[in-house]
Amino acid sequence: MAPLTPSVDPIHALLSAHGLRRTAAARLVLGWLLAHPDTSYTHAQLQAALTGDSALVLDRVTLYRLIDRLTQVGLLLCRVDAQRVRRYQAMPASVHAIPHFECQSCHRDSPLAGALKANAQDLERAGHTALEALKALGYQGMSLDFAVRGVCADCATGSTP
Repeated sequence: MAPLTPSVDPIHALLSAHGLRRTAAARLVLGWLLAHPDTSYTHAQLQAALTGDSALVLDRVTLYRLIDRLTQVGLLLCRVDAQRVRRYQAMPASVHAIPHFECQSCHRDSPLAGALKANAQDLERAGHTALEALKALGYQGMSLDFAVRGVCADCATGSTP
């Protein structure tokens, strides 16, 4: 009979690997964002989603500090949109570039990887090449964000999103 091996919680492992404490709050936030990889959230949107989805209540400052730490170690991507609003999204280790579209009318942020399909690999290679070139110059801890800004199809046609 084979010995039982304890299952490793991937959230616990990620937090440990990045030198972060494995608090209930950290597990909640990282778990939520990893469960919704194609969505970016503002601080307020994330706080509202977590409040409605968990018995654990995070105050505004605790959440700010936590997402800041997760961003600093590379587990989250933080982007600032055209309206200067910060948006946070899980940053998978295998991803070097996350292409997205920011509507300047309704301010929705939409991932483009699915829309780009075959071209997404070309974009990934270009991002990787750019990061490698910067790494050779001594830059560290980098991620690349591709933002396309304009008016989405719904706003352009007057449809309600």
